[in-house]
Amino acid sequence: MSKLTGKVAIVTGASKGIGAAIAKSLAAEGASVVVNYASSRSGADTVVAAITAAGGKAVAVGGDVSKGTEAQGIIDAAIRNYGRLDILVNNSGVYEFSPIEEITEEQFHKIFNINVLGALLTTKAAVKHLGEGASIINIGSGVSSITPPNSAVYTGTKGALDAITGVLAKELGPRKIRVNSVNPGIVETEGTHSAGFIGSDFEKAFVAQTPLGRSGQVDDIASVVTFLASQDSKWLTGELVIASGGLR
Repeated sequence: MSKLTGKVAIVTGASKGIGAAIAKSLAAEGASVVVNYASSRSGADTVVAAITAAGGKAVAVGGDVSKGTEAQGIIDAAIRNYGRLDILVNNSGVYEFSPIEEITEEQFHKIFNINVLGALLTTKAAVKHLGEGASIINIGSGVSSITPPNSAVYTGTKGALDAITGVLAKELGPRKIRVNSVNPGIVETEGTHSAGFIGSDFEKAFVAQTPLGRSGQVDDIASVVTFLASQDSKWLTGELVIASGGLR
């Protein structure tokens, strides 16, 4: 039997990149998956089609995690479609890099609203449905420990998510709900390609500092998330798993 047979998972921001890979990986282990998207319905539909073609179960559900009613709607869709919820992956996130002189209030609120408030609102809506053995996995970032220049706002959101992971692990532990974070290094995705990171001097500098000598691939992250979603990690909570090929 697959490790997640009978389980129901939500992956936010799953229409592409790391989120899409996580959704496919959870489904491959038997979970029924809610593939959340904020704007790309077509991307989410493509992920659902890939999962169902491989014999899995999935449904695409729109919703902006930074808005309470929409975050609630994502959770409601899981209950409506599958009757329960066992795994929540808070993957939705945005990033922008700029020097301190160029930071704006608008940029700050946009990034914090999605990366931090979104995780809180989705988790708030989910916890009433999560029982003993449930797993919440936050997708943080290695930047919270690396603290690269020109990333004060983005790194600030991921540092906040690290702290929230620790708080909720203690808060929800008595209910036997586990909370962990996976913090990737640089990962090759549609987003890092379009932002110009892949193939840039920025990427080369990071790879040069990475003991395993390459950028991450989405499957590198998805497999760690799937481990944390399963009972193989039943004694882990409050952990920040830095999935970066050794980059610190």
